[in-house]
Amino acid sequence: MSPRPSALRLAPRSTGLGLAAVSLLLLTGCFSSGTSAAGGAGGSTDARVRAAMMQPPRSALSPFSDDAFKLSRWSTGETLVRLDEAGDAQPMLATAWEQLDETTWSFTIRDGVTFHDGTELTAQNAADSLARAVAAEPAPRILDGVEMDVTAEGDTVRVTTAEVDPLVPQRLSSPQLSVLAPAAYEGTAVTPVGHGTGPFELTALDGTSGATLERYEDYWGDPAAAAGIDVSFVPDGTARAAALRTGEADVVESVPVGQAAQVDEELLTEVPMPRTNTLYLNTEDGPFADPALRAAARQALDPQSLVDGVYEGRADVAAGLLGPAIPYAAEGRDTDEYREPLAARAEAGDPAGEKITIGTFTDRAELPEVAVQLQQQLEAAGFEVELDVREYQYIEADALEGDFDAFVLSRATVLDSGDPVAYMVSDFGCEGSFNLSQFCSETVDAALDRAEQATPGEERRRAILAAEATILAEDAAIPMLHERVIQGEQNGVVGAARDPRERELITAETTVAE
Repeated sequence: MSPRPSALRLAPRSTGLGLAAVSLLLLTGCFSSGTSAAGGAGGSTDARVRAAMMQPPRSALSPFSDDAFKLSRWSTGETLVRLDEAGDAQPMLATAWEQLDETTWSFTIRDGVTFHDGTELTAQNAADSLARAVAAEPAPRILDGVEMDVTAEGDTVRVTTAEVDPLVPQRLSSPQLSVLAPAAYEGTAVTPVGHGTGPFELTALDGTSGATLERYEDYWGDPAAAAGIDVSFVPDGTARAAALRTGEADVVESVPVGQAAQVDEELLTEVPMPRTNTLYLNTEDGPFADPALRAAARQALDPQSLVDGVYEGRADVAAGLLGPAIPYAAEGRDTDEYREPLAARAEAGDPAGEKITIGTFTDRAELPEVAVQLQQQLEAAGFEVELDVREYQYIEADALEGDFDAFVLSRATVLDSGDPVAYMVSDFGCEGSFNLSQFCSETVDAALDRAEQATPGEERRRAILAAEATILAEDAAIPMLHERVIQGEQNGVVGAARDPRERELITAETTVAE
């Protein structure tokens, strides 16, 4: 294990303007394949959208990897169902579905859909596409731990699971289960180029530099408003901000908070993310095994100062584990059922100089700064605090082993199914695979079981919030703030999606006006 430093020193934040100038010179040529000129307020059918994406492909856009989210954000890969704002399943390549028994579902495939290579979408090739995802190694994240069998039955796809799973439709909305043409699977690797079903056809992938998409004229839905998309992969946040500021990109993913001040505010849109910055407390060993000291830590924290200082006002103070990106969370907390367990939380004790070690990592730029402020707040309350900050790859194992008294983590609360139960089970279940708090409670496990078995919709939402309240009552974790992502759009951009789940970006409605 790496030695733990006795203190953490942070360099002053740089504006990065010198780097931006150099990066912009490199970036200028990346968008040369198209022009965003358009006529009229609504854009033009000749317009092309220039998109600067944060991360290059890691697996050549394989749908079985996280690259699948690029396919959905470019509207080139589609799934049997899609999720609405509330996380409920809606028709896409499947027009209807029904649950035949506890473990079997039937999905009716949409007529009149052709893949980008001209092949007709059928129940058989849809089932074959999904079956390949089920058999993939490693398994797509959405299918981790899920046993599933997929077959075609006439004009339907039949999905059978080994265990009762009320979230089967939501699972099938994951971009990792995009349905591609049979030809996509003929080589040693899955090739999405020319094999999707969306309003844009992916025609070229230039390694980790960029991609080109063209309007697909035979799309089954409304045709794309723009003629195409010219994608550039720009990992450097300073360069992405510069591309927006200088007009080299029309739509820009994830403008860093530290660069936002360099960009015209009218070009920035803040999108609430299903991601919560949380302080996990070790409930098994050390000072925070005492509920009274966990309560003392909760009372000592000032999340507003983190929002104002570290995040420069571009975040939301946490009201719970789930934030404003979950539409039903705020309304559901205004009930006696939710308040009752919170009223029974332990009273705060006296830290009396107790020594604690807080761990976090450098991969997310804000977290070390958050840790420094937490150190100051907890020391003001009477704790003695040491920080241990490393790269994530060198600290994750120690965190999972419970080597820290507390750990600061920016955690996604809604995973691929659009449902937060998996996150809660992983982090707070007795058998949870990501239980940083070393936490186990029969009461919490019972609440999580009820949420897991609840039917999607209002019943499940109530069960989710009841489980959240039960978890918070134990002070195993202190949610501090909910993050936002800053999306950049030129003034002429029309119809770009602002999606908290980061599944949509350039849609059939997106174009660029003069």
